[in-house]
Amino acid sequence: MAPNATSSSFNNPTKFIIIISILLHTLHTQAGKISSQCRTSCGQIPINYPFGVDDGCGSPYYRRILVCSDSGDLEFRTPSGRYPVRNISYSDPHILVADPSMWSCSDGAAFRPTRAFSLDSSTHFRVSPQNDYLFFNCSESDVIMEPKPMFCERFPEQCDSTCDSSSYLCRHLPDCTTGLHGSSCCSYYPKGSESLRMMLKHCSTYTSVYWRSLGVTPAYNQIPEYGIRIDFDIPVTTRCLWCQDGAKGGGGTCGFDVETQDFLCLCGKGNATTYCKDHGGQGSSSAMVAGTVSAVSVAGAFVGVGVWYLRKLRAKAPVTHGVQTNDNRLF
Repeated sequence: MAPNATSSSFNNPTKFIIIISILLHTLHTQAGKISSQCRTSCGQIPINYPFGVDDGCGSPYYRRILVCSDSGDLEFRTPSGRYPVRNISYSDPHILVADPSMWSCSDGAAFRPTRAFSLDSSTHFRVSPQNDYLFFNCSESDVIMEPKPMFCERFPEQCDSTCDSSSYLCRHLPDCTTGLHGSSCCSYYPKGSESLRMMLKHCSTYTSVYWRSLGVTPAYNQIPEYGIRIDFDIPVTTRCLWCQDGAKGGGGTCGFDVETQDFLCLCGKGNATTYCKDHGGQGSSSAMVAGTVSAVSVAGAFVGVGVWYLRKLRAKAPVTHGVQTNDNRLF
């Protein structure tokens, strides 16, 4: 008897309306979340255009480059691994990352194996020339280690093969001037990932030091700090400027279709191909931004329940010869 009672209870129009109301509320809630899919920070680090930590946000050139963990830790993804991000500057476009496998002051003369840092050459990233690589305990028979002459400052291309043993940084290691305990050190800027890997074949380890600007007038407007500075370009398009322009509706976030990678302006009430208040460019393209699948799923469930209920009514409707009674009344 219990199954029949349950079945008859689902035929109750009131309960059907309640189910539909719940599904509609869920659909509205999910649709409202579409515009908030693009997080603007990860931990204490702001996430602005051209970057995004949610698929479909920012520029497709930097898709899936930054990863934000549930604990709020931002990582930079490259072919050589994932690296913690210390800071992102948008006024002077660059990312500062740390490589925990590199030598640090706390290691002293206890050199440990490390991996060569590399970037994907197809991306709009490049290792900044403000970086200096320091190599330790290199083989004198395989690596040319000697003081660079003065003319190298004016003609660096003529000194590319030399690892500078008289480097200022080797003599003044940031935060630990006596950290090497007599081990050899030289400074060399590899032209590519392969030359860096070759150096590590003949050296015990290495570290990266970048010159951080203090924002003051010269001289002495930079100080050395450990880390890797990575420069990037900010793609500027007219549609993205319109999307962010307050005079044209404002509040929009530049994004892209995750399937076609075409531009989308992500707005509070849906997405547009130009800017938020351009009604001619509005479209129901919100399902193309990652994270809105749940809204589509709810809509599918709504249709499914409706079809299921109508089939149930048709299967069990009493024969009344056109007479409407309380048993076959829909509303």
